[in-house]
Amino acid sequence: MFETLGFENATPREVSVLLALGLGVVFGLLAERTRFCFRRALVGEDRRAALGIWLTALAVAVLGTQSAVSAGWITFEEHRFMATDLPIAAILLGGLMFGAGMVLTRGCVSRLTVLGGSGNLRALSVLLVFAVVAHATLKGVLAPLRTTLGAITVPLGDMVSLAALPGGPLFWTGLIVVAALAVAIRSGAGILPLVLAGLIGLLVPLAWVGTGFVLLDEFDPIAMESLSFTSPAADTLFFGIASTSIPAGFGVGLIGGVLAGSLVASLLFGSFRWQSFESPRQTGRYMAGAGLMGVGGVLAGGCTVGAGLSGVPTLSIAALAAILSIAAGGLATNALLGRPAGSTAARFSPAE
Repeated sequence: MFETLGFENATPREVSVLLALGLGVVFGLLAERTRFCFRRALVGEDRRAALGIWLTALAVAVLGTQSAVSAGWITFEEHRFMATDLPIAAILLGGLMFGAGMVLTRGCVSRLTVLGGSGNLRALSVLLVFAVVAHATLKGVLAPLRTTLGAITVPLGDMVSLAALPGGPLFWTGLIVVAALAVAIRSGAGILPLVLAGLIGLLVPLAWVGTGFVLLDEFDPIAMESLSFTSPAADTLFFGIASTSIPAGFGVGLIGGVLAGSLVASLLFGSFRWQSFESPRQTGRYMAGAGLMGVGGVLAGGCTVGAGLSGVPTLSIAALAAILSIAAGGLATNALLGRPAGSTAARFSPAE
């Protein structure tokens, strides 16, 4: 479709950066206002309301994505989420590591990116370490770990998606949407946060359709992508140090947009605060968490947004396994720290 849009001096890749930048700005604005975070939904003091916000976004993302699939605009048949051999060891171990890391850093990567734009230097430090470790796991010294664990697979055959199970995509889409909204309605979250969360969820199908249909060019193809933070963080790091030889892509635009959007929101609503580490011990804990998330996000195939908010709407078995493993890792780590979910004792510091 791209060739019909009249972009004579731009490539699909270049336009995808602008698309991602716009989506990122909106995500940053909305996520800053709703305090959108998967960790908060699991073990935060306001976890019930936070879960309602997260599930509302998921419901809209699932409904929008599967509507686009039904309309024939996009297909996930060739997407990595639909690999016939499930890298079970990498997904399970990576998910557990990522979940542990997000508890240690008091935020999933998307939340930390938003906090970074709001003046939180702890979050920016975590993001930098996270990006370095993720890149090392993708293409550097930790890549052998990724390939070794990735070789341990379970053949799924045609059962790579919930759509292949009895009931088909319509049944499973309806089940996820209804269940998510049922929990959200009873979560105690306000109407406005739930509406804003729905807008966050809408960004997922917009990204899928934008990169997989609107910008589709058979002569100059780009990857079909949606919201995610693991690979984009690594790409942004690499672009930042080698921009004269490495062109920006969707991920770079997304990270830049989220930082900009959250900065604008925090300035407009008076929530911008300079914050930093309070002790060497706290610094060590956050750095350890960043490393765990960097390795875990790559092994699991995505973070709470990449594998969860964007992955689950594809109905991928791999994405479902990843987000469930992340949840298990987060809950287990919180329990091991001896801090009941939602208790005052669970707070590592006065600020995130």
